[in-house]
Amino acid sequence: MIQLEQVGLFLPQGYLFQNLTLQINRGDKIGLVGKNGAGKTTLLKILVGLLSPSEGKVHKPKDLTIGYLTQDIEIISDATLFDYLFYSNRELNHLRERIDSINQDLMIREDYDSIEYLKLLDDLNALNHNFNIHEGFLWEEKIATVLKGLGFKNSDFEMKLNQFSGGWKMRAELSKILVNNPDVILLDEPTNHLDIISIEWLENYLKKFEGAVILISHDKLFLDNVTKRTVEISNGRLLDYPFPYSKYKIVRQEELERLSVAQKLQDKEIKHTEELINKFRAKKNKAAFAQSLIKKLEKTERIEVDNDAVSAMKITFPLNVQPGKWVLEFDGLGKSYGDKVLFKDLSLIVGRGEKIALLGPNGVGKSTLLKLILGEIKGDGEVKLGHNAKIAYFAQDQSEKLDPTKTILETVQEAASLEMQKDLRSILGAFLFGGEEVDKRVAVLSGGEKTRLALCQLLLSPSNVLILDEPTNHLDMLSKEVLKNALKHYEGTFIVVSHDREFLTGLTDRIWDIENKRLRVLHADVQEYLELKMQAINESNVVGKSESKEGEQNENKLNYQEAKEKKKKKNQLENAIKKVENTISDLENKLLVMDEEMISMDYSNTAETDQKLAQYKQLKEELEEAMNSWEKYNEELMHLED
Repeated sequence: MIQLEQVGLFLPQGYLFQNLTLQINRGDKIGLVGKNGAGKTTLLKILVGLLSPSEGKVHKPKDLTIGYLTQDIEIISDATLFDYLFYSNRELNHLRERIDSINQDLMIREDYDSIEYLKLLDDLNALNHNFNIHEGFLWEEKIATVLKGLGFKNSDFEMKLNQFSGGWKMRAELSKILVNNPDVILLDEPTNHLDIISIEWLENYLKKFEGAVILISHDKLFLDNVTKRTVEISNGRLLDYPFPYSKYKIVRQEELERLSVAQKLQDKEIKHTEELINKFRAKKNKAAFAQSLIKKLEKTERIEVDNDAVSAMKITFPLNVQPGKWVLEFDGLGKSYGDKVLFKDLSLIVGRGEKIALLGPNGVGKSTLLKLILGEIKGDGEVKLGHNAKIAYFAQDQSEKLDPTKTILETVQEAASLEMQKDLRSILGAFLFGGEEVDKRVAVLSGGEKTRLALCQLLLSPSNVLILDEPTNHLDMLSKEVLKNALKHYEGTFIVVSHDREFLTGLTDRIWDIENKRLRVLHADVQEYLELKMQAINESNVVGKSESKEGEQNENKLNYQEAKEKKKKKNQLENAIKKVENTISDLENKLLVMDEEMISMDYSNTAETDQKLAQYKQLKEELEEAMNSWEKYNEELMHLED
């Protein structure tokens, strides 16, 4: 479907990449990987046509449809969420307008036997057939299914799009891409704003998707479960592997080890050649030989090795003081905002050393619960701290609170105890800050580097209870592995909110699940939790007919889809009533004319009389049939309105 031929992009600082060749076929599921700044997002923009390459060509069919989800979405629309998706398909919009136009025309025309009228019927039939091929009759049902899969509720459907936060707008844009079923889907970090349930749903959707998918993601498990092929941008080149991410990493590491050996041999040979050049350069009888060595050296293609192995060092973060047997107690804890109840009557005890994952869809109150524990907001009930319990908190914006004027080393020195000071450089090395890097100012660090530094600072701070709210946001896979290793060796208690399944796997020993305003404690791993959740969703969510399970007394209310169907049916009945009323009026007028004719008719002319009487009888029967239809349609309308 898409072919890259010797594609390159030249920037003021040089080539970002060069001579890229790639074939993308229908059904390909590709993970696009590479270090930050390698050009992954830029390559997606070239594929979709937002950027033109400096050299080379991109071949793709003219009618190819591409859905592209960017990280920096800007949606400015007054439309409701549902309408934003409903009117997003141009072909369906055109067909719908033509069908409505012809139906309106048919209602007012009376030339039922004319060629024009019959042609309109033929056109209408063809349009309806085409509408059906494009799944137009399932369009609303499809929209509702995708929106619910990505975490929206029925009550969100009629909200204006500009009322949603950036993360929810991203979900709306992703929903629009999925319902329109393009030939190729390009996704740049699609899981960043999704909760753990929505990620699982999206994963299953993409696995069944018949077109091509190319995705950039720092979610290792998501890549493994969706993709079958991995393409890496490394040192300006494209490396193509027929494996999902984890298998690719093994194969790539073996390659890097071989390259590392070859690089050492090459470096040794280059050094020897340079020594020979320096030795013979000044000798007249050896000058030509020295020049040939110089040319040979210039033509030598240097071996470059991209090594991203995580330090094997095991770091322990000793507690400043051991807490008692329990560190937290909830007594009737609850929180409401006006009429909206997030949760209520939470009562439990957190023991020393527990490793807890706090999970649930966005909006159920996970971050609110953390703020109640920290005492940042007030609610019902009480939170009690255990003996010697000391909490350290990592907020979603924690990296923004670092002092930009300090160096990396100075930042961690502030947090570390005296006994840890001697090991700071080793610890920073394990957090991927090595050598002279530790003298960099915080101000020049990238977003991911700042997050990594803030996490290192947190783990060094004097505490025995950690509360972490989405700590893996902005972290690449390598950094997440570093954090996971550090938390595995943390001696205290922690509660972590995260949507990264691979990060949580093997890290926690219990799950707190907020659902229906309650908190359940599950002694299960993340995969078991997700299987239970997806099973519950599949059982309760019949496509297009599922009812809200919010615990409110809404059983008698129509959900959005039913309301849309009701409106559609009402319009159909009202149009049918109007049409049959026109028919009744036409028949009554014809009968009045015949009544006048029959008064003065010559009944001695048997043939003419029989013909007129038969015609009169036919009109009467048609009128009776029309009256019955009118009565039937009105009864249905009254029943619908009741």
